[in-house]
Amino acid sequence: MKRTTGGRLARFLGRMLFVGCCWVCCGVLAAAMTGQAMAADLAGAKDHPLLKRFGGSDIVGFDTKRFVEYDLQTSTFVVYDLDAKKRQYAAPPLKLEGALTRIWYEAAGDASGVELLRNYQNEMADQGFEILYDSTKDGAAVKWTNFLSFFSGMNIKTNRSHYVFYAADAQSVKVVSAKKQRPEGDLYVSLTTVEWDKDDATYKAKRGAYIAVDIIEVKPMTQNMVTVKADDMAKSIASSGRVALYGILFDFNKADIQPASKAALEEIAKLLKADAGLALHVVGHTDNVGSYEANLNLSKRRAEAVVAALTAEYGVSASRLTANGVANLAPVAVNSTEEGRAKNRRVELVPR
Repeated sequence: MKRTTGGRLARFLGRMLFVGCCWVCCGVLAAAMTGQAMAADLAGAKDHPLLKRFGGSDIVGFDTKRFVEYDLQTSTFVVYDLDAKKRQYAAPPLKLEGALTRIWYEAAGDASGVELLRNYQNEMADQGFEILYDSTKDGAAVKWTNFLSFFSGMNIKTNRSHYVFYAADAQSVKVVSAKKQRPEGDLYVSLTTVEWDKDDATYKAKRGAYIAVDIIEVKPMTQNMVTVKADDMAKSIASSGRVALYGILFDFNKADIQPASKAALEEIAKLLKADAGLALHVVGHTDNVGSYEANLNLSKRRAEAVVAALTAEYGVSASRLTANGVANLAPVAVNSTEEGRAKNRRVELVPR
């Protein structure tokens, strides 16, 4: 029987249809979590290398910080205290320090917040994460009003309204936090989802679900402050009546001096040895994180720790040193950014 051009064409189209169906099936099976970037992503944004994204979602907000303080929710949200500008939980949040990557994903269409959460939970389970908290198990009685004040006005690069999370239906908020232990430093993930029931031009929101993915890589801060030499301390005191020191390091929220502070302490001892008549106020300063009373106590204890180290380890007479703490009353930078808060956390030497 003679083969016709039409027959060859039909068989070719049939094979292409079969191949196309195979690709569609594979795509459906692989669509849940993917590591590939999308064309509609915010310029300069990218997935974190340790966590994939939900298939079909786009990055609409992105930010990274090398070192931050982070409160990780591990229990039920209770209320947002507008006066203190703090969220309250059934149990205190987990205090973390390290690198932060924050990504906002938009999953337009039929996706729900629960679907996003469960996909991420399954992905994290495959990677050995331990779930620390899952708000979907709290029950319907939980009131989430004002919970998302955390997101309002946030300094994050986004092509959506900064209020996308805050303005969504508060009852659609769902939160999951997880932890993965690693030799190089533990990894924590915080997930927050909200839903929109229709497109909204005001908030530039699409019908579907949004998820905020915070990835915290716990690690000590790399000290990047140059140790001030004794001669420079003397010059600063002579010209401005004070010298600010950033080389004296403490454990988080404690007055324990870290070993890396040795070089700065040695220079202070040299300064005092070179000028036998010099007596100093050692003044501790903090940022504004936490209550004033707590910071006042912390700043005083840190100053006292410096005085104790200088007298016990470097032979400085205690009569030449007076410890003082002023909490966050004398900032040298804004407290609204991590960089500013880092500048405000310092020890100053002031002549008596």
